[in-house]
Amino acid sequence: MSVKIEDLTVTFRNGVTAVNHVNLNITNGIYGLLGENGAGKTTLMRVLTTVLKPASGKVSLDGILYQEGNYEKIQRKIGYLPQEIDLYSSLTVRECLEYMGDLSGIDKEICRKRIDYYLEKTSLAAHQKKKMKQLSGGMKRRAGLVQALLNEPDFLIIDEPTTGLDPEERIHIRNLLVDFSENRTVLFSTHVVEDLATTCSRLAVMKKGSFLYAGSVRELIEKANGHTWLCSVADERQVRELEKQYPITSKQYLDGTLQVKLLSESKPPIGCTQTSTSLEDAYIYLMNQNQ
Repeated sequence: MSVKIEDLTVTFRNGVTAVNHVNLNITNGIYGLLGENGAGKTTLMRVLTTVLKPASGKVSLDGILYQEGNYEKIQRKIGYLPQEIDLYSSLTVRECLEYMGDLSGIDKEICRKRIDYYLEKTSLAAHQKKKMKQLSGGMKRRAGLVQALLNEPDFLIIDEPTTGLDPEERIHIRNLLVDFSENRTVLFSTHVVEDLATTCSRLAVMKKGSFLYAGSVRELIEKANGHTWLCSVADERQVRELEKQYPITSKQYLDGTLQVKLLSESKPPIGCTQTSTSLEDAYIYLMNQNQ
C-alpha cells in the first residue's frame, strides 16, 4: 500500500494557498505529519480523504488516481479520524458504532466482532452502553478512532488521535496503531512530538503549506546533533536572557540548580555541555532554521 502525492496545490476561494506544490510518498507503516497550527496538515488530509479537490497536482492510492470516478473505490480503502468529531450524540457508543458499520456496508456479525475487539483495545468496553453525549472528550476521541478502524482500512488517516487522553490511554492508542499498521499505511498527524517518536520511523514536517522535511526520524535528529546544549543557570532572570538568543526546549530544577536545554550552532558563552538530541529538539531546530 502506498500513497503518492505529486506537485499538489490547494487554494481556497479567498485566494489563500493552504498546500503549495508538495510532493510526498507514503508507504506501509506509520508515517508522521508534524507542523504548527495553520501549516496545512488538515487541508492535506481532507484531500487524501476525498473531501477536498486540489487546485492542481496528482494523488494516487496504490495506483488509483484521485478523481471523481474513483472516489467510491478509494473511500472503501480509507479510515479517517478528523480533529473535530461529532458522532451521533443520542446513541449509545455501541449503537453508534453499529450504525457506522452498517453505513460502511460491513457484515453485521463481522462488525460486532470488530466492535468488541476495538472497544476492548481502547478501554471503552465498560462504557459501551453510555450515550455518546455522556462521554468525556478523550472517550469521544477513542470512539472516533474505533469507527475509523471498523472497515479495516488499507489507509488510515488520523488527526490528533491522542488529544484529551491521559498518559496511559495515549500509550494504549499508540500501541494499537503500531499493531494495526503492520500490513497497512497510517498517516498520523499530531502536535505531540512524543507520539511520533514512539510510533513511526518516517515523517514530514509542514510549515505554511510546504514541507520543510520529509524522510526518516533518525536523519531529522542527525540534523540537530551537535547543536543541542545543556546549561546550568543561576535563576529565571538568566533564562529570560538566554531565551532572547536561543530556542529553549526544556527547563528543569535539578539538585538546586536550573538546567536549561537549548539549541545553538556553536557553544553558548556560559557553562554548557553538548547533550543528546530528541525528536522534539530536532523539530524545533528545523523550524527555527526556516523562520
